Amino acid sequence: MNQTIKEKLAVLPAQPGCYLMKDKHGTIIYVGKSKLLKNRVRSYFTGANDRKTQRLVQEIVDFEYIVTSTEIEALILEMNLIKKYDPKYNVMLKDDKSYPYLKITAERHPRLLITRKVKKDRGKYFGPYPNVIAARETKKLLDRMYPLRKCNNPPGRVCLYYHLGQCLACSETPASEETYKNIVQNITSFLNGGHKEIKNELKQKMLDASERLDFERAKELRDQIQHIESTMEQQKMTLNDQVNRDIFGYSYDKGWMCVQVFFVRQGKLIERDVSIFPFFDEPKETFISFIGRFYLHQHHPKPKQALVPVGVDTDLLEELLEINVHVPFRGRKKELVKLAMENAAIALNEKFSLIERDEERTFKAVERLGDKLNIEMPHRIEAFDNSNIQGTDPVSAMVVFVDGRPNKKDYRKYKIKDVQGPDDYETMREVIRRRYTRVLKEQLPLPDLIIVDGGKGQMSAALDVLENELGLDIPLCGLAKDDKHKTSELLYGFPPEMVPLSRKSQEFYLVQRIQDEVHRFAITFHRQLRGKSLFRSELDKIPGVGEKRRRLLLTHFKSIEEIRNASLLNITKLGIPQNVAQIIIDYLNSEKSKK
Repeated sequence: MNQTIKEKLAVLPAQPGCYLMKDKHGTIIYVGKSKLLKNRVRSYFTGANDRKTQRLVQEIVDFEYIVTSTEIEALILEMNLIKKYDPKYNVMLKDDKSYPYLKITAERHPRLLITRKVKKDRGKYFGPYPNVIAARETKKLLDRMYPLRKCNNPPGRVCLYYHLGQCLACSETPASEETYKNIVQNITSFLNGGHKEIKNELKQKMLDASERLDFERAKELRDQIQHIESTMEQQKMTLNDQVNRDIFGYSYDKGWMCVQVFFVRQGKLIERDVSIFPFFDEPKETFISFIGRFYLHQHHPKPKQALVPVGVDTDLLEELLEINVHVPFRGRKKELVKLAMENAAIALNEKFSLIERDEERTFKAVERLGDKLNIEMPHRIEAFDNSNIQGTDPVSAMVVFVDGRPNKKDYRKYKIKDVQGPDDYETMREVIRRRYTRVLKEQLPLPDLIIVDGGKGQMSAALDVLENELGLDIPLCGLAKDDKHKTSELLYGFPPEMVPLSRKSQEFYLVQRIQDEVHRFAITFHRQLRGKSLFRSELDKIPGVGEKRRRLLLTHFKSIEEIRNASLLNITKLGIPQNVAQIIIDYLNSEKSKK
């Protein structure tokens, strides 16, 4: 614990608020809240913590806090700060997944759509459907049953769905508003639990079709009935009052928590949501934070009531969510909460082995790699590789791994500008210079470790730019390959020495994955550039052929050879002037004769 932290711990207030933990770069890595800041923040540095929390504490070099008037203010502030700063250790509150809804649009010719956003547009929304397949199957069924608009054709220009009896909007005399109103009411009734009446109606139609010996129609109606049964009646657990509820249960162990949410709609349990995440605060407070984020930041629709286990602060949740939050003590509701708790415990136990295995491959491998290099844990690793064929179209690529996982949004591609010919060392100099000049200029996060694909020469070139030109002190490694182009050894230091990594260790597999990924990314980029340059080079040299005409020619003729063999008439048909078309043919044929 450094002196700054010691001094701040001594003056912490005994009031509610939020605290923000920072690493050596000043980056906020964790946000928490407490009804008593003094005790909570001190517990990180003085109490006995599990290994996962110890990792967090090892990275903390400073913290700040914001005092609030009440615990509810602290809870709301915590969620807003997490959304703003996106701290890497607040895993459980960063998931922005959203579930699909079925929507009937408020148009003259309404449509039935699947959407993930609820807007104030006078449309009717039904859901959410945590099971995306169920939402799609339900829409398919309703599309077959009700002929809402499925095309954008004007009246009189009929579509395929019109011929199938599934679209009324494009007929010469479009359906009346009253007709659409009845269809919308039927769909609304269906999705709000009235599907049994519709199913009975379909059964009667199926029997009538059978009596008419129209077995094809009877089979179609039978299939529709089966879709209704499989989509709308999968869950048999019901509550008679038909109130929309979300039922929460949670379980925790070894610094991990699982939360199960049962969605009860129209009294029927239709689906569930499962979330498993690490946590660093008190379990009940973490659980309350999860529920707040679940509704306020992940945009789940609020039900009329939420059921939670015994011990949860329902007054705090009711004030935050503005819905009824209840702890049931008997009956079916208590059994459903108990079932959610049991499911959470089962899911957590099942996931532990997978979580630990994934940590072994990623976070722990990074941790051990840092130990082998005798540096601080390299959370952010940036790796570089060059690619060219005899100096043509030279490129370089950078990939980023954060805590052992690829962070693809930070990948970068570089066209080499200043290097002539196949000079791998100068190429490495240029790309390292361009990358970290920009990092410094835009104040982007610096990596904890840089890996270059290559040996002593590439390392020396990169290190010279980093230290002598940019004044950066960042650990740098090189990756050498064997004669089969496989990862052979990791080099570090100056002069570079081989780092003793067991070829069966997870840290070796990690650097191997990094090398394979940056090589793949560089090769793919080089192939793209090479393909474009080979395909366009001859046309680029022809007077009168710009980007638009080149694209027109290649789209129509597909290859340079086809253009060369085309007639003057075929080229002018594309809208190219006759004199330019003649220049194109003459040029391509003259180039062929030279070869």
